Amino acid sequence: MAEGPNKGECPTSSKKMRMDSDPNAAITEFLTKCDDYQLFQLTKFYRDRLEQAIEEVVDGVSSLLTYERHFSGQEHRKIVDLVEKGNRADSSKLVLNLVMEKGSRARRVMWESFVKMHHVVPKLDKILKEIQELGPDPFVYMNIGRGLSEIPSQLKDVQQKHKETLRVQTETLIVNTILIKEKVKIFQLVNLYTELTVISTVRDRTLVEHELLARGRDHEEWREKHLRRELEKIRTDQLFHSCFTRRKSKSGSSAAVSGVAGIGKTTMVQKIVYDWATGKIYPHFQFVFSFKFRDLNAINCRINLRNLILDLYPYFQNILGELWKNPERLLFIFDGLDEFKDSIDFDNNRINTEADYICTAPEDQCEVSDIVYSLIQHKLLPGCSVLVTSRPTALHLLKKAEIRVWAEILGFVGEERKEYFNKYFEDQAVAAAVFKHVEENEILYTMCYNPSYCWILGLSLGPFFTQRDRKQQRVPKTITQLYSNYIYNILKNHGREIESPRDVLLKIGEMAFTGVSEKKIVFRNGDLIKYNLQPSQFLSGFMMELLERDDSAQSVVYTFPHLTIQEFVAALAQFLTPDPGDIRKLLSEAHSKEDGRFEIFLRFVVGLSSSQSARPLVEFLGPFLHQTFCGVIDWVKEKVEGEIGNTESETGKRNLLNTFHYLFESQNKILVRVTVGSVDILKFGHLDSRRALRLTPIDCAVLSHVIGLCDTIKHLDLENCSIQCEGLQRLGPALHKCQVLRLGRNKLGDSGVKLLSAALRNPDCKIQKLWLWANDLTDSCTEDLSSALSANRSLTVLNLGINKLGDSGVKLLSEALRNPDCKIQKLQLWDNDLTASCTEDLSSALSTNRSLTVLDLGGNKLGDSGVKLLSAALRNPDCKIQELHLNDVGLTDSWTDDLSSALSTNRSLTGLSLGSNSFTDRSVPALRSLILTCRSLERTWLWGNQFSLNGKRHVESLRESRPGLSVGV
Repeated sequence: MAEGPNKGECPTSSKKMRMDSDPNAAITEFLTKCDDYQLFQLTKFYRDRLEQAIEEVVDGVSSLLTYERHFSGQEHRKIVDLVEKGNRADSSKLVLNLVMEKGSRARRVMWESFVKMHHVVPKLDKILKEIQELGPDPFVYMNIGRGLSEIPSQLKDVQQKHKETLRVQTETLIVNTILIKEKVKIFQLVNLYTELTVISTVRDRTLVEHELLARGRDHEEWREKHLRRELEKIRTDQLFHSCFTRRKSKSGSSAAVSGVAGIGKTTMVQKIVYDWATGKIYPHFQFVFSFKFRDLNAINCRINLRNLILDLYPYFQNILGELWKNPERLLFIFDGLDEFKDSIDFDNNRINTEADYICTAPEDQCEVSDIVYSLIQHKLLPGCSVLVTSRPTALHLLKKAEIRVWAEILGFVGEERKEYFNKYFEDQAVAAAVFKHVEENEILYTMCYNPSYCWILGLSLGPFFTQRDRKQQRVPKTITQLYSNYIYNILKNHGREIESPRDVLLKIGEMAFTGVSEKKIVFRNGDLIKYNLQPSQFLSGFMMELLERDDSAQSVVYTFPHLTIQEFVAALAQFLTPDPGDIRKLLSEAHSKEDGRFEIFLRFVVGLSSSQSARPLVEFLGPFLHQTFCGVIDWVKEKVEGEIGNTESETGKRNLLNTFHYLFESQNKILVRVTVGSVDILKFGHLDSRRALRLTPIDCAVLSHVIGLCDTIKHLDLENCSIQCEGLQRLGPALHKCQVLRLGRNKLGDSGVKLLSAALRNPDCKIQKLWLWANDLTDSCTEDLSSALSANRSLTVLNLGINKLGDSGVKLLSEALRNPDCKIQKLQLWDNDLTASCTEDLSSALSTNRSLTVLDLGGNKLGDSGVKLLSAALRNPDCKIQELHLNDVGLTDSWTDDLSSALSTNRSLTGLSLGSNSFTDRSVPALRSLILTCRSLERTWLWGNQFSLNGKRHVESLRESRPGLSVGV
């Protein structure tokens, strides 16, 4: 018998022990105590965060609610459909909408499911922990901010004037350019502003650096994965009085928003002020005051908050006293803490001398730093709210401050990049062309998370797509050409500010190269001194364009605007040094690093060996060393020749592709022909997707460039390479030159076949064998394909297996097969949703076709009636079919007599496959008769049927009657 608790044991202590052993006990008890209205409040309060949190497990939540009969089967199906289409955000919204409609019991079941799964869903775990931290009565906290009084009548006029003043100040966006004629551009804020993704946490530098080392789609997938799993998005209108505020407080809230240089902190602040002034957000704030730390740096004396405000907004002269009465209705914004010349000490050691520094009244004369400190710490105007923005390098200053909401701007994610370019260019055709160019290049696409880099790309690429006479100035083909153009613009605008740009770029490049070697993207004053660079040189725009400086109270750090700019400058330095040493040895050592840290650096070095890429820079930097040019070209030649035959492993494939990128960057046609001119097979794919290399659109463009310059490449294997239609389009110009094209499982779709059909119609087309299995094809593509097959004179093998062509698709293909000019010898249509309906068309085609010898129709539900029609074609003496595959087509015993009769007169069939049908021992006599009668038959496969052991022996015994016959049972 189980013993109860000890007689003297404290019940509370016993309960605590149970909760410690069950980590869910506390939250379960809390939810049990919640009445229906409180649970409604809780769901409503956390609604926005819950939508994000359950995205990863939304189908599981829906399943549980369906099992408990709160959702209907139809509602669950709709949710699952959204998930399968990739619309998880919409599906989680739908779940919460339905739960709120269904009532209290559904809400309770939903929260119970959250408790069960929170340990595997980081965002849910975070929410449940915060609810527990709010204490026994979190609902008091949730009601904070409600019922605030209306603005006093004497403040209405000044509020209206203040809003109008701020609206005028913030409605336009002024942006610097790197152009000489047009130093700035002015836009309407609402026309150009694109929403940035902000997260309700601040990542450490290690995480940020890890992200920056990823590229292209990998970079985007890395960010989206972390967003889905653990990084919560927060809108700017949620920074105050929302469930993101982490601590209980009836006073105001302080929020800190961080972000790297150029990510859009200042523009975001401008948008917040504009939206408040136009009545879109924060109606509970009566007044908003915005300051830039860079402007506050000009104040060199003690000042009070009153005069700080009046200097900017003199119309508050007589009524500031009224504002101080309701500090909870005030929001103060301080932008750019990293730019502030003074330090703000939030550390504990300040407590001992607080009296000397704290401002407790708006009229107290203080240092600017003390005013900011006192507002954030709620010593001055307790109850007001404060927003501070900063680069990550100065964020440590706020570590011990009373900050209740921490956020970081991630920048653009997904479609936000495209939206930026659509707003940047008035001409949407130009916007689409520039974005397409960017999207197809992994390096440019990586850069586009940052609005500043998008601006650079818009400036650099825009002119190439807007000029009327595009023949005079062609769009940069390579990433090296684009970066050369970017550095050229900096030199053109700032080159005169430095005595020897070549010397300075060489020093910066040497430091950059060390950084690439050590995976270092942050530099300090000591690094500059080591390379004879003076921090004072940052007074020039030239240096500020190349290295961004972060000043904080404790240190000064420097970073390149983007990792790829660091890599480009490191590559450029190799051509500027007067003593290049053994450049081939340096490049070989860099290439030997297996972690890929030098991959882009090497592309830039080879790219700069092209006169086309180097030419713009030579104007300002002088001639590049010819010795370096020759050494780089020799190294590339050696590297390509060494990698050509080594493509069995994924590493080998990747290495060869990288060398092709070098060739592409060089734009050296002779070099391509010398190194790849004798190659006849290029293999980047594999039947096993794990051993195939995933190719991006720019990879496909590189392949097209190489194949286009070589007439020897006959066989191109890209099976399982995920090229999709976009990649195929980039390959298009070179496809017709190959004799064998393996493109299976690439999600080409019908639009991809349209591109291939154009290649097949090319009068110079050499394609003989084409694999298109598992490419999501439907009957929509067969009209183009049929037309191409009728015109083509080279194609003999076509594999269309595992698609969805259907009967209507095969009907169109049959028309091509009837064409006497069609050269197809082998056609594979296995697993294509075919039925008996298509066999009449096929049978007609087989009766007239003079080239087709192998036909595979396995995996289709043709049934006895369908194959009966095919048997009629086999009786035709003109039928040339030598090999027929009818595995798993739904055949039964009743069909074997027809087949036996059909093949008794056939003299061409050598191979017949009838595996995985429903033959029994009843079919054995007919099958024996068929095999003995059809004298041309050399091999037959009957595995997977329903023969008894005795039946199998009878079939296998045919080998004795027909020496040389292969029978598989």
